[in-house]
Amino acid sequence: QVRLSESGGDSVQAGRSLRLSCVVSGYTWSSFCIGWWRQVDGQGREEVATIDSDGKIAYGDSVKGRFTVSKDNANHNVYLEMHSLKPEDTGMYVCAAVKSNCWVPFPNYHVMDYRGKGTLVTVFS
Repeated sequence: QVRLSESGGDSVQAGRSLRLSCVVSGYTWSSFCIGWWRQVDGQGREEVATIDSDGKIAYGDSVKGRFTVSKDNANHNVYLEMHSLKPEDTGMYVCAAVKSNCWVPFPNYHVMDYRGKGTLVTVFS
């Protein structure tokens, strides 16, 4: 059974850094697209970053230059380094995966094959 498990969320002061992990288990895919989305109650879902098995990377406009997404080539784990955090980065960060390379920078969240439960990031000023 495929499972995505996020970790690394915390409550931090603005300007600090966090590293989120998305551990993927239960499968072996030749191609994949894994992304991070963040959800804020009452504000919907925002695209954060995606990375695929070919190494293509995309970032949401609000995080460009501050966040870095990477993958572990030994498995399919994906990491999100977040720097210079701002209060508006607060949200539930969810990783999701689909069994193909990313065909657009941010595939529609609802077509992703698998999703984790999320890890909460709170940034206070």
